[in-house]
Amino acid sequence: MQDSLRASDPVPRVKLWTMFENMPKNWNAWGKNVFRKERAAEWAWVGGLTLLTIVTDDATYTPADKFYKSSNDAKYGSDFAAEIGDGRTQFMLAGAFAAYGLAFEDNKAFNTGSQIVQAVFASGALIQVLKHVTGRQSPFVRTTPTGVWNFFPNQVDYHRFVPHYDAYPSGHICTSLATVIVISENYPDNKWVKPIGYTLTTLVGLGMLNNGIHWISDYPLGLFIGYYFGKLAAHPEGFDWAANAEGARVKVSILPTVQADGGGLMLSVRF
Repeated sequence: MQDSLRASDPVPRVKLWTMFENMPKNWNAWGKNVFRKERAAEWAWVGGLTLLTIVTDDATYTPADKFYKSSNDAKYGSDFAAEIGDGRTQFMLAGAFAAYGLAFEDNKAFNTGSQIVQAVFASGALIQVLKHVTGRQSPFVRTTPTGVWNFFPNQVDYHRFVPHYDAYPSGHICTSLATVIVISENYPDNKWVKPIGYTLTTLVGLGMLNNGIHWISDYPLGLFIGYYFGKLAAHPEGFDWAANAEGARVKVSILPTVQADGGGLMLSVRF
């Protein structure tokens, strides 16, 4: 944290409850700005990639499932990678930043920890609303090649049989990317943050594909939401949506993967 801010620097340390105060502001900013015409190209990418990967979901999940079941090592590695995005890692990172900030009077580190929690909760709440609306089956319980979509499912059934309804969009991939964005925005001089963060986010996606928690098509919208809520949390003074639209460079690729007993495709997104 070589470019950290000390307590004597002009940026003050946020209060413990600031993260909760900022979440409604994030939801409001998201709703007001993300559906503007300036974001049309981004939504076209998200929609196009989602449709493309839905068509190929059976082709990508089938070999991934075979790989997952091929050995205990494959199962362990996939489950471990998926768990990186389950929230515990993100909260552990947030706690580490906050503890470092308190111990060494480093305001930026403390604020980064607060912003990680804010981004995870704010984006996670939106993801949960969308899951409860779309009602998509997870791959490991699928009854059709690409999973049934049961829009506006019965909420009692949803909570009794969660994997049958909660695949879309991916909360794991969303919170993983949101955390990377918060850290990279606070520490722009640390050039290793993004490569490592994006690599770990990709591993989360592969792990969840292998163990059948998610389809690849669950990822584009999750990445989109995670990216912007990470930006919103990292810029409490106000995120410049216009500048981001002009300066954004989103690189999207569909990469082939080679696994035991088959191959498939993996979505890769870099900002």
